[in-house]
Amino acid sequence: MNAPHNFLISLEERHANRILQGTKTVELRRRTMHVPIGSTVWIYVKMPVGSVVGCAKVISLHTLAPSTLWSRFGPVSGLQRQEFFEYFSGLSKAFALGLSEPIRLTSPIPLSKLRDVSNGFHPPQFFANVASDGPLLREMSRALLPKRLTSPRREMVLELA
Repeated sequence: MNAPHNFLISLEERHANRILQGTKTVELRRRTMHVPIGSTVWIYVKMPVGSVVGCAKVISLHTLAPSTLWSRFGPVSGLQRQEFFEYFSGLSKAFALGLSEPIRLTSPIPLSKLRDVSNGFHPPQFFANVASDGPLLREMSRALLPKRLTSPRREMVLELA
């Protein structure tokens, strides 16, 4: 049985926020990404944020002419028409990664922490595979777990409830 596939992409903050809000359901790329459907894509926001902020599930892969991609996904691409076509200018094929189930981390993981847990870590230019048994995935997965309530006052209220 294969372990779930995880990979990391670097995005501008505006695109990451739209994915995590659920209004951008495709990530556009000038090159095809060969990733399995069902993979988890972890979202690293470029500097000045410099943190992993969330993740989503890959539900589809689309390699199409830019005009066809726009027809199908323009409203959920996070781009205006002109920006979309400028991005894909000169290409006969464009790529869209279909995403669902976005989750925003309650505590983003800063670049310094990523480098502490994974020696030599550098944010990817395109995308990077994340080892299923590695420290990077353990750290990111840990950030998905709910935080324990540590406030004594909050614990008292819970006990009374």
